[in-house]
Amino acid sequence: MILVTGAGGAVGSALAGTLRGAGRPVRAAYHGQRDVDEAVAAGLDAVRIDLGEPATLPPALRDVDAVFLVGAMGPGQTRHELNLIEAATAAGVPRVVKLSVWRADEELTPIARLHRPAEVALQESGLRWTFLRPNFYMQNFSRQFAASIRTAGRFAQPRADAPISFVDVRDIARAAAHVLTTDGHDGRVHALTGPEALTYGAAAEVLSRVLDRPIRFVELSDADARAAMLERGLPAYHADALIEVSRAYRDGGADTVTTTVRDLTGREPATFEQFVRDDRSAFA
Repeated sequence: MILVTGAGGAVGSALAGTLRGAGRPVRAAYHGQRDVDEAVAAGLDAVRIDLGEPATLPPALRDVDAVFLVGAMGPGQTRHELNLIEAATAAGVPRVVKLSVWRADEELTPIARLHRPAEVALQESGLRWTFLRPNFYMQNFSRQFAASIRTAGRFAQPRADAPISFVDVRDIARAAAHVLTTDGHDGRVHALTGPEALTYGAAAEVLSRVLDRPIRFVELSDADARAAMLERGLPAYHADALIEVSRAYRDGGADTVTTTVRDLTGREPATFEQFVRDDRSAFA
């Protein structure tokens, strides 16, 4: 039995579907009771957990052989992930696969600094552990920029001159499924990227070509980018963290391309163009 936390999120939902498609027993953990009820009504094994409420964790961990750990980004993320690690240790769960973040061990950004204590705790826990450190998700384009691309033919970000090796969430899920269901990954750190590194300007060119209309990348100052994020409804904590990420990688550091997705899954990771074609309806 594999417990997938964050089953309502981008990676968790894709992973749960991938595992079920492979015939693997999955228990999907949601924060909201409505999601649990809908999953159970569909005949799936689902449970409500709140990583901030340790009492909700033992029932979810009963008879579980491996945990996919992903915490929601926010001020309480580190403590929440530590709660799960402590509960998994107490329950005798053998393995934890943690979804981390690009270059977490360097702690260059606030987001990395949220993840790193949980990584260290797993390394010291005695559990079998694996870290997945993906680069920026391609799906951030459809989740964060789709509205402005549809209505204005543009998307805006803080100034970012360096390329980024964006990775498709579906490839992260496939890699996670492989790690969770095969041996040989204990104590390993897998850095996950797509097959190419693109600047935002180059990404705009791909969007223009696939959508057959001009799409423009608008470079913003950090202050203007923060204001735009807040206007989109992003919490201030998240906006500040994303600005810090942009600053950290402004002059390079996110352009590394790895072969890890192919090595783990046996298939080439999706290109950015493939992602846009598959998610075209979000931008059209």
